[in-house]
Amino acid sequence: MPADQTPSSDDIAAIIAAHRVMEGPLLPILHAIQHAFGHVPQAALPLIAEALNISRAEVHGVMSFYHDFREVPAGRRVVKLCRAEACQAVGGAAVAAEVLADLGLNWQETTPDGAVTVEAVYCLGLCACGPAAMIGDRVHGRISAARMRALLAEATP
Repeated sequence: MPADQTPSSDDIAAIIAAHRVMEGPLLPILHAIQHAFGHVPQAALPLIAEALNISRAEVHGVMSFYHDFREVPAGRRVVKLCRAEACQAVGGAAVAAEVLADLGLNWQETTPDGAVTVEAVYCLGLCACGPAAMIGDRVHGRISAARMRALLAEATP
């Protein structure tokens, strides 16, 4: 489904129906909806709550607890910058500040052209190679602001 098209209640209901029979279906439903639409639209929350006989607040609580769920679509490229102590100890904060300034963004924001979303994560598993970043599904170690600029230039359509 194109990013600018709003999913219908029927589209959302079909995903819920396919997953509600699972044990502990809330997370699989949220993941499936986000996979299908690139985010979990607000319109899905009451449908999920009703189908699972839980409150809308419970659904929202799970969404807000797990930072990988989005309420709005992400950019075409998602950049995750590690904010864990190991990466911070080797200059991660300075790299992050420069990347955010270069893009004119704050954390969890997307460039106006929809090309890049920058997110904070708290470990990418490259503690010995920090600072670390992930662009799409590819992890990069020992990044600098200059290297991030080059990686974004080659990764951004």
